[in-house]
Amino acid sequence: MKLQQNSMLALYSLFEFAGDPLRHISASEIAQKYQISPHHLAKVLAELARAGIVQSVRGVGGGYRFAGNARRLTLLDVISRFEDVSSGTGERRDRTPADRALAAVLTEIDEMAKATLQSITLATLLRLSERQNGTNGESVAAASAVKSARR
Repeated sequence: MKLQQNSMLALYSLFEFAGDPLRHISASEIAQKYQISPHHLAKVLAELARAGIVQSVRGVGGGYRFAGNARRLTLLDVISRFEDVSSGTGERRDRTPADRALAAVLTEIDEMAKATLQSITLATLLRLSERQNGTNGESVAAASAVKSARR
């Protein structure tokens, strides 16, 4: 499964915010860490703020901070804000048996992917990262994934 850039930016940002929920983190700090466009990231953060997932704090020491519940916020909750997660197998007229069989398989794959994304919370993602990288909470894999997605 390949996610759109906005979904990835949202997940990277939430990963940072939820890792230290009391700290205000600027968009430019996240953009620099993940080598992404601060302007593009600002649009994603604005959407997360409208959704009440992050809170924007203005002024000196401002930035964004996590306002959600990492134990309840799922990957699907985040991804569905930025892309269509419905089944991509639209109905066609005069479909052949092969079309119907393939549509059934693809629909099942979509449903399994949605169920998996719905079962993984942000807290689970943080714990996974900590297990893979010690206790610092940073994900080397996430940073390299950003570079790969930019190619």
